[in-house]
Amino acid sequence: MKRRSLLLGAAGITLASSLPLRLAADTPKDQLVIGFSLANVLTLDPAGSSSKERVQIIANLYDSLVGIDDTNRRKVVPALAEGWEVAEDRMSVRLTLREARFSSGNPITAADAVWSLHRCLKLNLAQATNLRLRGFTSENAADHIRALDDRTVEITFPEPTDPQIILMTLAMAGTGSVIDRALALQHEVDGDLASGWLTTNVAGSGAFALQMWRPGELAVLERNDFYWDDAPAMTRIIMRHIPESQSQRLQLSHGDLDIAYSLGAADLKALESEEDVRIVQQTGNGLYYLAMSLKNEHLAKPEVREAIIRLIDYDGINASIMPYYGVKHLGPIQQGLGGEDLSPDIRPDPEAAKALLAKAGYPNGLDLTLRALAETPFDSLAAALQGNLALGGVRVQILTGSGEQVYGPMRERNFDLIVGRSGGQISPPDGDLRSLVYNPDNSDEARLTGLQSWRVSYQDIDLNDRIEAALLDANDQAADYAEISRLYAERIPAIQPISQVVDSVAVRANITGFTISPVWQTKLAKVTKT
Repeated sequence: MKRRSLLLGAAGITLASSLPLRLAADTPKDQLVIGFSLANVLTLDPAGSSSKERVQIIANLYDSLVGIDDTNRRKVVPALAEGWEVAEDRMSVRLTLREARFSSGNPITAADAVWSLHRCLKLNLAQATNLRLRGFTSENAADHIRALDDRTVEITFPEPTDPQIILMTLAMAGTGSVIDRALALQHEVDGDLASGWLTTNVAGSGAFALQMWRPGELAVLERNDFYWDDAPAMTRIIMRHIPESQSQRLQLSHGDLDIAYSLGAADLKALESEEDVRIVQQTGNGLYYLAMSLKNEHLAKPEVREAIIRLIDYDGINASIMPYYGVKHLGPIQQGLGGEDLSPDIRPDPEAAKALLAKAGYPNGLDLTLRALAETPFDSLAAALQGNLALGGVRVQILTGSGEQVYGPMRERNFDLIVGRSGGQISPPDGDLRSLVYNPDNSDEARLTGLQSWRVSYQDIDLNDRIEAALLDANDQAADYAEISRLYAERIPAIQPISQVVDSVAVRANITGFTISPVWQTKLAKVTKT
C-alpha cells in the first residue's frame, strides 16, 4: 500500500510528534478531525471487544458482507455481497460477492469471508458470542460456513432461526468484518491467527485504511484507494483522544475540530447557540443500565436487588443527567423495536427499600463498590446512583477508570455494581434479550463474555426457553416479547435499564453528509466540507 506523508495539509503540522492543543484556525478541506474518547478502544482486532467507540472506528476500516441501512436499523443492505438468496426452507442463505479489493490491493474472495468468520469462532473473543448464539461453533463452522467458489458464500443454519437475524449478525462491525486473510497470515505467530498483529494493525477493505494508531491517544485513517464504492471525499480522518468535554467544545468552536463525539450536556447546550455549529441527534441502539453481580453473596438475594432498583430516581436522573445521552427506558427491549414501550413502572420508594434490606438481613444497610468509566455520562450516572442508594442505606464507593479497569472485572465476573451501556448492533428484540437476559451456560468456563447476562451471572432457564420460542413465533411475537419483559421485571433482574441511548454529536456547520448510524456504525466515506 502506498505510503503517504503525515502532514496535515497546509497546516504543516506533523502527527509523528505530539499534537498541540490547537491544530489551526480551520482544519484542511480534505481532512476530517474528530474529538473522540479512545479510553474504551482496547483493540482493533474485529474479533475483540464490542465497545461503541471501537465499533465506530472498525466500521470505517472493515467492510462486512452486508450492512445496516443508515436510517432503518432493521433493513439489511448490500456491502461486499451485492446480493443474497434465502433458501425455501429458510435454513440457509447464499451470498454473492462483488468484485472488490482490500486496501492492500489483494482481491476479496469468498474464502476471505469464510476464514474471517471461522477465525472469529476459533478465537472465541467477545464477537464470537453473536455467532455462537445462533448455534455456530468452531467445531461446526467448516460444515455450516463455506465458500462454494471465489464469489459465493453459503451459510447453513445449525438450528432453526430467522434468516434476517443471520444477515444482521453478518452486518455487525466486528463479527462480520471481512479480513484480508493473506495479509493477516503473514503476521501470524504461533498459531494466533494474527490476533497479536491485528490488535494494532488493520487488514480490511473499508473506505479508509489505518495510517497510525496510538492507543489512548490518536487514530489516523487514510483514504483507501482500492475502495469498491465511491471514493471518500476526505483523504484523511484524524481521531484524537480528547476525553474532556470542555476541551472538545472549545476546539470545535475554534475550528480545530470538525466533529465532537464526546460532549457533556452543558457543552452541547452551549454550542446550540453558535451559528457555526449544529447538533445532530439520533435515537441510538443500546441501553444505559445498572448491573449487579450475582457472584456477590449480597446481590444474589432478590430482596437486595429489588431494594436497589426501588431506590433509583429514574425520572430525576433522566431529566438532570441524560438529556443528549438518553431517554428514560426501564425495560430490556428498546423502544421502537418491539412495538409498544414495554418499560415497567418503577418509582423510588426508600422506605420499601429499607424494609426489603432488613428482610434480607441488612437492617443497617450494606457496603458495595460501583464501577464506571471516567467519562460522561457514566461518571455522572454513578454519582447520582450513589446518592439515590444512600437514601436506603446502601453505601457505595465509586471506582472510575478506563474501559479495561471497568469492563475487565465485568468480563471476569469479579465486581459488585457497574454502570454500563449495552448494545450490540443487532436491532430486533431478540438481540436485546440475547444480550441482557439470555444465558445458556452460567459456568465460569463458558466464557460467554459477549453476553451481559453471563457477566452478571444471571440465568433464568424459563426465560431462555421463551426467548428461543419467540424468535420462531410468526403469529404473536409481540405478545411473546411483552410477556418476557413483564416476567424479567417481576423476577428481579440483575441488569436494570435506566435510559435508552440517544446519540448527540456536534459538528461544524460546513460539514455535510454526516449521518449517525442507529447501530453505532457511522460511516464517514460520504462526509464532505462546503
